[in-house]
Amino acid sequence: MKKYLIILALLTGWITVSAQVKLDWEQLTDVKYNEQYSEELGSYTNVPVFGSSVKALSNKVVEISGYVIPLDVKQDLYVLSANPYATCFFCGGAGPETVMDLKFVKIPRKFRTDEKIRVKGVLKLNATDIYQLTYILDKAVLVK
Repeated sequence: MKKYLIILALLTGWITVSAQVKLDWEQLTDVKYNEQYSEELGSYTNVPVFGSSVKALSNKVVEISGYVIPLDVKQDLYVLSANPYATCFFCGGAGPETVMDLKFVKIPRKFRTDEKIRVKGVLKLNATDIYQLTYILDKAVLVK
């Protein structure tokens, strides 16, 4: 019986690993933005409309590399960016599809600005919460 449980555990682990998607930032560009009035903000805001290739990634376990942008280290709020800080969405000319919120399971350590890391987590698409980014990496863990 033990032998079968070990085999089952190995197979389950293999299936989980093979279901993971290696993601690059280019794949996240399949999104357009429509301007829409927000009662909450009292102004117009851009609302993402995701293309079919991005929708297919929704709620999938993905792995992606990028540059860390600490928003508030005391609150453990970090963003992953396709670009270093000087050219990121907030500071440079990149679009909102080049950053994602990192929601770590547990913060492994403090990160430095522009530190290049690889993370794995569940990709969430956000078209409704104006206080979150377009992409959210939920249940994120640092990949060594």
